[in-house]
Amino acid sequence: MRLRVATSTPLSRRVVQNERVASNESSQTGSIFDLKRPLEVRRDAVVNLFDFLVRGGIADTTRTPSEIIDAGRTRELHRYNRVKGVRAKGLPLLFIPPLGSQAACFDLRRGLSLAEDFVNRGRPTYLVDYGPLKGDDRKVGIEHFVNDVIADAIRKTSDDTGGRPVHILGWSLGGIMALTTAAVHSELPIQTVTMVGSPFDFSKNPTLAPVRAIGKYTGGRIIGTGMKVMGSIPAPLVSIGFKATSLPTYLKKPRTLWTRRNDREFLEQIQAVDKIMNNMLAYPGRATLQAYHRMALRNELAAGHFDGPNVHVDFANVRIPVMNVAGTTDVLAPIPAVQHVGSILPNSPDIRLPLSPGGHLGILTGTRAPETTWVEINQFLADYDRRRS
Repeated sequence: MRLRVATSTPLSRRVVQNERVASNESSQTGSIFDLKRPLEVRRDAVVNLFDFLVRGGIADTTRTPSEIIDAGRTRELHRYNRVKGVRAKGLPLLFIPPLGSQAACFDLRRGLSLAEDFVNRGRPTYLVDYGPLKGDDRKVGIEHFVNDVIADAIRKTSDDTGGRPVHILGWSLGGIMALTTAAVHSELPIQTVTMVGSPFDFSKNPTLAPVRAIGKYTGGRIIGTGMKVMGSIPAPLVSIGFKATSLPTYLKKPRTLWTRRNDREFLEQIQAVDKIMNNMLAYPGRATLQAYHRMALRNELAAGHFDGPNVHVDFANVRIPVMNVAGTTDVLAPIPAVQHVGSILPNSPDIRLPLSPGGHLGILTGTRAPETTWVEINQFLADYDRRRS
């Protein structure tokens, strides 16, 4: 097994430094009415703020064209349309989003869309979209997504490309479910697993310390009972929860918009991220309870194996290359929590644990992601685009 981890901590395995951290961008200050500033600059600032605040925004969030090729319960499998004149190359890639987040996390806005980037490179690209909860969907557990949704999406993607093996890429909980699928279903044609910001040791997340303490003291009954009563976590609460992890950023948002008013691309990014955060999806109640008890309280993932509802999950069964990208300022998935996966995959032939600048969403689709995270992903996939023997 080859382990490539971006860290300065000595490991018993091979260590490769691979950290890319861009320098912080400087803020633009000054008043629109400052006569010392060029007239054109002041005019651009006024136009930017007017478009952003009054005309409904400036970002082009049109989705990358795709068509639905398969559907089932909590599942739509999309195939992104090929770009005319671009030769298809590489094995197919399947995006796996986390629960609660729109699948648009992989397709944030034109010019900064991971899906668009892969399509433009000629890679056959697919997306599984869970959609909003309907009726009894709130009763499904994580095993439903692993066994029925993701597994079926992988099979259909392979079938649609002539039986070729499939790269799978998941963000956050989507990455955890992707790796779990690989561990449980060794018969699936999975070529590699790529994760972005997927934590595997929740004891290394300081923000969860109060939740873990309360849960251990009460046996998980207070929070667990509340989840059972609600049946699912409503979408507005999911949005509030994600925003709370970056509360200082949201509190400083008005000032940030003012100081960066000349930067139209920055404003486009703010608008696109807000659209994702303000339109989160409800969490299935059963899946939420499982994540709360098994991950947050009992920290079962950290051991590398656990008993699922219908099968024993053992990450030692993963025998394919794996990568997990950690964000240098990720509060939801701190670096130690993400890189812990390297210690629970004894049979993976290649484990890469690079660092990228940004927070939980920023490492996936922030303005610096194309030069950092996306480079790592493209290199990893290219290294394993040949069929496994």
